[in-house]
Amino acid sequence: MATDDIIQYLETTDADGTALGGAEMHRRQVETFLAGGAIAAGDVVAWDIGKTGAAQAAYVVAAPAVPTVGNASAMGVALESASANQTVKVVISGYVTGAKCAAGVLAGQPVCGPISAAGTASLSVAAATAGVLGVALDNEGGGLVTMMVRKQF
Repeated sequence: MATDDIIQYLETTDADGTALGGAEMHRRQVETFLAGGAIAAGDVVAWDIGKTGAAQAAYVVAAPAVPTVGNASAMGVALESASANQTVKVVISGYVTGAKCAAGVLAGQPVCGPISAAGTASLSVAAATAGVLGVALDNEGGGLVTMMVRKQF
């Protein structure tokens, strides 16, 4: 499941001058997990604590909403959709576009695991004890945001 993390790749365009996108972005880490249920691209995902033993580290689910305090097991953003037991690529650190996010989140604000809607990052407020999942890099629009995910493990 581990991937290489190229931390000194600082180019923003390739040799032909073509702008590089998020898939080539430096300082981004993507890991592959097994889906514990249906996951949509852009979902905030969490460890599947419904599994037992080491399977809890191999499986992720669309992070369930945990009212008021946020979901402490939220750990990344799915890059693709997956059905139960399929593999799913997850950004666990760095730049990601199209992350599901609650309405009204603004650029520069911290976000945490879901508070009111499964799979959807929420504004991290004082009552949200789950910890910060990342920071919004633009204003939420249409339920989506570009985010910098904080590495947590």
